[in-house]
Amino acid sequence: MAAKHSQGEVAPVARRSLGRALAGAWMAAGLAAASSGAWALEMDAGDDTPLPEGTNLAVLYYQHVERDRLYVDGDKAAGRNRLDSDIGIARFVHYTKFAGMTINPQFLLPFGNLHAKGDLSPLGSASGVGDLILASVFWLVEKPETNTYFAITPYLYVPTGSYDKNEALNLGENRWKGTLQLGYITGLTDKLLLDLYADVTVFGNNNDYGPTSATLKQDPLYQVQGWLRYKLTDAWDVRAGYFHTWGGETKVNGVSSDDRVRSSKYQVGTAWFYEPSAQVVFTYGQDLTVENGFKERNRLNFRWLKVF
Repeated sequence: MAAKHSQGEVAPVARRSLGRALAGAWMAAGLAAASSGAWALEMDAGDDTPLPEGTNLAVLYYQHVERDRLYVDGDKAAGRNRLDSDIGIARFVHYTKFAGMTINPQFLLPFGNLHAKGDLSPLGSASGVGDLILASVFWLVEKPETNTYFAITPYLYVPTGSYDKNEALNLGENRWKGTLQLGYITGLTDKLLLDLYADVTVFGNNNDYGPTSATLKQDPLYQVQGWLRYKLTDAWDVRAGYFHTWGGETKVNGVSSDDRVRSSKYQVGTAWFYEPSAQVVFTYGQDLTVENGFKERNRLNFRWLKVF
């Protein structure tokens, strides 16, 4: 488990310093969805493609991330600051109809571990279960003849995950969250497809933040994502994506942390249906720019999907 600490050592209350950056890192270590980055909702290419009514999906994710640089206001903080994570996500999806629309109610349950290294080793490690995620895509446009789809997806994050206010690293966030996402897919050619996503996440308060049970508030967080997929065959594609995230500044007991998120990253990978009802997806990515918090040096994502 993570090392114990005082509020003044890591909470973003007092000064613009490495201490404040560590506070941002403390919160960034909390898992949000899928996965992946500080509170950001990352999609895989093709996620908003509808399937026939009655179809079910069982999905398992594994994400390994190495972070070896910590930034404050765009400047790299001194020291050897590392935070690694190994996160799994279990997901179940069911496709059905509602008012003539295709929808897919689903849940996602993250689990795994976080491990601080280098100069951050005193923060220790954490393992357990993250916050339960409930969601459903609502398809407003379905044009399979042109591979064109438009959808809206609400996500609800339920504070069920592992959380201890006296620990620096937690997989649960001890607060409710909600994300609203728009997704658009279209075929540029018979083999080349474009995926575009935009979302906003709003945060409830964490009223038990840190050893003194401070109140943590956070501004809305915004993100845009884009993917290009090229079909090598009907069962195999290669893909490249770009992500940009901004907003999400926090306050602790009313004092601004001046820790707004502004980051960009890329991912490249491939997806393969190795049999008609089973798919694997591999992607690799890195952060390109980070204003505050950790910079991802390596991100390896694996997804296994079974249709039944």
